[in-house]
Amino acid sequence: MGNMTHRRPVADVKAAIAAERRELAAVLDGLSAEEWDAPSLCGGWRVREVAAHMTMGFRYSLPKMARELIGARGSLNRMTDRCARKDAAAHSTHELAAFLGDNADHPWKPPVGGIEAALGHDVVHGLDITVALGLGRRVPEERVRILLESIDARTLTFFGADLGGVELRADDLDWSFGTGTLLSGAAQDLLLLAYGRRLPPGHLRGQPRHR
Repeated sequence: MGNMTHRRPVADVKAAIAAERRELAAVLDGLSAEEWDAPSLCGGWRVREVAAHMTMGFRYSLPKMARELIGARGSLNRMTDRCARKDAAAHSTHELAAFLGDNADHPWKPPVGGIEAALGHDVVHGLDITVALGLGRRVPEERVRILLESIDARTLTFFGADLGGVELRADDLDWSFGTGTLLSGAAQDLLLLAYGRRLPPGHLRGQPRHR
């Protein structure tokens, strides 16, 4: 499943991004104060830090981003962590939700990975929130498929996902990846694994689920 075989029309991916941002903004808007302060699947971040991080690309100009990176001594991870914490404290939860919905059509995308990476950023961070809170939100299949089709060995390396000797197989659509001991679950949960996340118990079936 190479990246070149399944290229989607850019307009389709942009429409998926806009829809995902609007739907997630509505989810965020409905959260209680306790839920905003609950831990997410992103290590060390509450829901509010994830929401702040998701909207950073809309709010920071390139010069501001460069200044923050210099302040973090060139470490992208340190910079995103610092900005997420700072922005989560500076904005109300209503503002954070609005930043996402109001920028549904914003052209921001991560430095690597193109337009699919922008969709991945929104979908995966959205799942960091909804899965951690047990909200049971299902990302529409078409969006999940776009992301599954772009997973390759580089994706796993980039996100530090250790899936050697494991075959991922979705039980809600026709998709598998890798070879070895079978690990199955919902496609969106397997997507989280490929993006280096640890899932709460009960999401996966198969021997390697405890790894």
